[in-house]
Amino acid sequence: MESVNLESTSVDYIPILIQLGVAVAFGVLTIIGTHLIGPKVRTENKLGAFESGVEVIGNARQPFSVKYFMAAILFVIFDVEVIFMYPWAVNFREMGMDGLWKMGIFLSIVVLGLIYEVKRGALDWD
Repeated sequence: MESVNLESTSVDYIPILIQLGVAVAFGVLTIIGTHLIGPKVRTENKLGAFESGVEVIGNARQPFSVKYFMAAILFVIFDVEVIFMYPWAVNFREMGMDGLWKMGIFLSIVVLGLIYEVKRGALDWD
């Protein structure tokens, strides 16, 4: 049996540090660049609040409907479900029928949850 060397050295972390440095530099340079290149004229109309080009009327602190948040949470849940399907799809051939059955059970539970949410009216906007 072949032995595996699991020791890591500081040289192994250099690509991660380079990527982190590039990401930070990109963010900082983008922010600085927009302030240097962007328009400098500040008028009352440009600094005023607007929503899709329409003047704001009323208080901005009005509560939102719970339905909006329910739809957002459901989107996140089903998005995570798709994330779980990617590794399964990559390793589908190695898993065989056992993997197919497990994914079928997982998807049926998710679909049952979706049916429950539709029956409860979580996706109705009225």
